[in-house]
Amino acid sequence: MAISAAISVPLTSPVTRRSFASFTHLRQPNFLRAILSSSTSPSFRVIASSSSMTLGAVEKASPVSFLDRRESGFLHFVKYHGLGNDFILVDNRDSSEPRVTPEQAVKLCDRNFGIGADGVIFAMPGVNGTDYTMRIFNSDGSEPEMCGNGVRCFARFIAELENLQGKQSFTVHTGAGLIVPEIQDDGQVKVDMGEPILRASDVPTRLPANKDQSVVKSELHVDGITWNVTCVSMGNPHCVTFGTKDAQNLQVDELNLAEIGPKFEHHEVFPARTNTEFVQVFSPSHVKMRVWERGAGATLACGTGACAVVVAAVLEGRAGRNCTVDLPGGPLQIEWREEDNHVYMTGPAEVVFYGSVRL
Repeated sequence: MAISAAISVPLTSPVTRRSFASFTHLRQPNFLRAILSSSTSPSFRVIASSSSMTLGAVEKASPVSFLDRRESGFLHFVKYHGLGNDFILVDNRDSSEPRVTPEQAVKLCDRNFGIGADGVIFAMPGVNGTDYTMRIFNSDGSEPEMCGNGVRCFARFIAELENLQGKQSFTVHTGAGLIVPEIQDDGQVKVDMGEPILRASDVPTRLPANKDQSVVKSELHVDGITWNVTCVSMGNPHCVTFGTKDAQNLQVDELNLAEIGPKFEHHEVFPARTNTEFVQVFSPSHVKMRVWERGAGATLACGTGACAVVVAAVLEGRAGRNCTVDLPGGPLQIEWREEDNHVYMTGPAEVVFYGSVRL
């Protein structure tokens, strides 16, 4: 596997300066067609950042869409991130089978020998009346049911592919069921994440239910320490903790996540493994979390995890239904509405770069 395009991301551009926002919000389809296409060779250079870009070999560009090219052995992709949780987005709308295997996804996600990402996301044809289907392979090759940051990136990717402008919403089929993202006028993406799943057997967890068939502030023994945990599924399993039995208020920045995270993920009480959120409460409307993601490890953000955190905080009486959740990559706004029991997540999704890779 070899990267076939030279791609770099500087802080400033010494040559042609343009607002990158003008491309991400208005001109990305034209950008793909006019800049990232070459009928002969993809060996051009794209230098881009969030504030400026330099475009090399523009005169060699072909009008043929970069992402529409289907030559054998190459994968054309766009890389996005949601608060630093980064993904390789693949246009897979012509097939219900992913264009790369889980094993190839592992190689693509490798940050030293591949593109580097937390997962590979495929935009696929919709099923059961939905507009699109989203599938994702984690960096370890496993396939999660859903990804909150990923679905925001997916929404922005679809808007780019379909040349959609302004406020837009569509339906997406996922392993966690129907998800409805809505692109806002400011470019942020608001996602109806549906209802949280609280029944212990459905999360799933083997911890015994202690409140209305749910696990709320229950004791979990991990490596000789007793943690208080609440279990929530947002279509994928989450174990949320605000502290141990002896220390109720976590200082999340002091945690050795790489050491403790895998012990939660692979604990015997989680038959499907679990994502784990460690949470510090600042006020009823402001919390901070760090996450160990099932199949990806420590990441800068987890959208479903932020949703699970607010649900758990409400159930434990620690916070209200509308919270800012600080993640290492930045904040998400999460609302668990009482009137429909749905959780709504609002946050950014940003393009990083475009490229081609030989599989």
